[in-house]
Amino acid sequence: MSQLPGRKGVWLKTLHQWHWISSALSLMGMLLFALTGVTLNHAGQIEATPEVTRQRAVLPEALRVVLLQQSTQAESAPDARPLPTQVHQWLAKTLSVHVDGQAVEWSADEVYVAMPRPGGDAWVRIGLIEGDVEYELTDRGWVSWLNDLHKGRHTGVVWSWFIDIFAVCCLVFCITGFLILKVHASNRPTVWPVLGLGVLLPALLALLFIH
Repeated sequence: MSQLPGRKGVWLKTLHQWHWISSALSLMGMLLFALTGVTLNHAGQIEATPEVTRQRAVLPEALRVVLLQQSTQAESAPDARPLPTQVHQWLAKTLSVHVDGQAVEWSADEVYVAMPRPGGDAWVRIGLIEGDVEYELTDRGWVSWLNDLHKGRHTGVVWSWFIDIFAVCCLVFCITGFLILKVHASNRPTVWPVLGLGVLLPALLALLFIH
């Protein structure tokens, strides 16, 4: 690369710094989203057999009474949603199930906790009449897990922040790359035709083949 004097050289150096830094920050994210773009595009051809795990138990009578009291409160006050701490602890100890922070659906005869997750699903049902507890976990495999990461499905707030930050890094990477191309375009006559093809090709494909 030829040396550029003065402000133009400083500007180009700054662009290169922003370009490589944004590239480094977004490298793994780009690989992940490119890979899962392929797997999502061929989701029908990638077969997966879900693995379902089921467990059953009986809630102790003392905890069932606590749940009945909580159920009454939930009917009178819709915001009283969480399970009692004692029930959290019992589920974690007995079934290795952690329901902290999950929304609870209360009814007259049962409590239902849905626990959706990337690449699968899970739920807990607790009967208020006899205290019967059912837990079911569905695992759809690592491809489904990666696809859900791509879509941000049931991934939580932290992963949502990561996607936003990653998107900003990609924007910086693309914009600085374009500006670097613009600086060198006078010495590289193929820059604008290739760039134009990159813009025109997806536009034509969308207009001609997507209806």
